[in-house]
Amino acid sequence: MDVLDPTGTDAPRAHQSKDGLSYKFQRLRERLRTAVSSGELTGKLPGERALARRFHVNAKTLSKALTDLAAEGLLDRSIGRGTYVKNAAAPSDAAAKPGGRWLIVCEPHRATSPLVKLFRQANPEAAVIDEISSLRPSFLRQFAAVVDFAVDTPESFLRDLVVRNIPVVAVNREPNLYSINTVGTDRALGANHLTRDLILSGHSHIAVVEAVPRSVVARAVKQAALRYGPEALVHISRADQVLAAIQAGATAIICDSVTCARNVRASLEATGVRLPHDVSLSAIGCCADSYPCSGQYVDCSLTARTVADLINGAANGQRPTTIWLAPQWVDCGTTCTAPNLKPEGEAA
Repeated sequence: MDVLDPTGTDAPRAHQSKDGLSYKFQRLRERLRTAVSSGELTGKLPGERALARRFHVNAKTLSKALTDLAAEGLLDRSIGRGTYVKNAAAPSDAAAKPGGRWLIVCEPHRATSPLVKLFRQANPEAAVIDEISSLRPSFLRQFAAVVDFAVDTPESFLRDLVVRNIPVVAVNREPNLYSINTVGTDRALGANHLTRDLILSGHSHIAVVEAVPRSVVARAVKQAALRYGPEALVHISRADQVLAAIQAGATAIICDSVTCARNVRASLEATGVRLPHDVSLSAIGCCADSYPCSGQYVDCSLTARTVADLINGAANGQRPTTIWLAPQWVDCGTTCTAPNLKPEGEAA
């Protein structure tokens, strides 16, 4: 017996399954699954209206079925690009593949940095931009991947790239979105090593200079200090507060980036502070061969190779990945034992 519609019409209501989905929807979903597995549907699927007419269903039911199959991984759907059978999905007009063109996003002062130069060597056709607010969707279609080397790229822009199936690799910053790739220096590991070595060298008052947004260095230094020198003091400061930290008793400085270390060193030398006699200076970051001071560093060439590998992996369907690169110690002679620590055997 048919159940009458509440409006009083004689149209029978669609039967519902136990989970609330109509049998009609379930049948459609399985018909689509069979059409894909049999090869009836391949590559980019027809528009939803055409597909709804083909399977004699309404557009709403069809859209729901396609969404379910996309969630299972059988299809790939994106706004503006359409629906594809998974293995045939096109990430952009310039399909993500080795040799596809990259878009590099960075601040103007980073456009000539060693790392950006390495990115451009890996992808000679890459374009470098520092302003994304006025970018049109048609402009993005020419790129196979985006390398985000900027500090504060809006999340809305990154989400839009993900929706368009354009692979994104964020470089040297803490990830906010886990739907994009990230390659960065393991600053927490570097901070742990630097703090341990400084405390074992007699430094009991360390100043941490923060310049990187959402930096993990200060927290890692504090945690390492509790482990290796529970009585050690850790002072967090800005670059323009370093002299005040030294006057307050800091004998060692840890900078959370290469740029920060260069600025701090220039400031110290300009005011007559001697390295490492008056204070030890160290840093954590990604660098080529012009190191600003002793520290824990990842070579830029390793970062560039890892970014290229992730982009190529995205072209082969690899899921978004976060890779932290372990830094290595580089001695530039800017650290030593604490100034008030006497060598073993020397009278106090």
